[in-house]
Amino acid sequence: MAVSFNTTLHQPCLSPSCSIKLYSGLKPQSASFLASGYQNLNKEFYGRVHKSLQSGTGKASRSRVKMMPIGTPRVPYRNREEGTWQWVDIWNALYRERVIFIGQNIDEEFSNQILATMLYLDTLDDSRRIYMYLNGPGGDLTPSLAIYDTMKSLKSPVGTHCVGLAYNLAGFLLAAGEKGHRFAMPLSRIALQSPAGAARGQADDIQNEAKELSRIRDYLFNELAKNTGQPAERVSFFFLP
Repeated sequence: MAVSFNTTLHQPCLSPSCSIKLYSGLKPQSASFLASGYQNLNKEFYGRVHKSLQSGTGKASRSRVKMMPIGTPRVPYRNREEGTWQWVDIWNALYRERVIFIGQNIDEEFSNQILATMLYLDTLDDSRRIYMYLNGPGGDLTPSLAIYDTMKSLKSPVGTHCVGLAYNLAGFLLAAGEKGHRFAMPLSRIALQSPAGAARGQADDIQNEAKELSRIRDYLFNELAKNTGQPAERVSFFFLP
């Protein structure tokens, strides 16, 4: 059985009227959205964006027919200072809008990346909120606590959102968000447990390790109680067997 595809290329339309038709199904945003400082996202606006992103002479060629690449998607982003549009990867675009994703196990390298991003955003404008989205199993104790301490030291308010799951120290970071700006999606899952460790060596080393774990456990309980407004005894009741 032979299968054929129509490979005829049509002349792309670059006129503003054609661009408006491409986005005719979009609705204008509400007045509250406009008051936030964003440009009105109506069909005329998208028409101008569509025209500004078109490059070349508009001649039909096979190079203009492209599939979505495998990897990080690229999206159009408007530089607010220069007013120009450019293609950037989606994570870069979200960082510029003060959105941070924690979607993997938190280790030292990933923690340093999150710390650097938060500190940089705080130096740019400490009056705007940073949005942290969590969807992960938690991670190592020291790198996670480094993120927590940085969140508390920033002048910028930090809102936290759980999408998917927030286990262990990811749930601890979720509770560290600004009050009134901590959210969880309806089907998200949140679970916390006491810190655990494996001690080896002499009896004194094992005893010191156990004391350190107990100290960290009490610190986590007290911080959870402070952030959630619950008594420390109630928090420890749900953790201890």
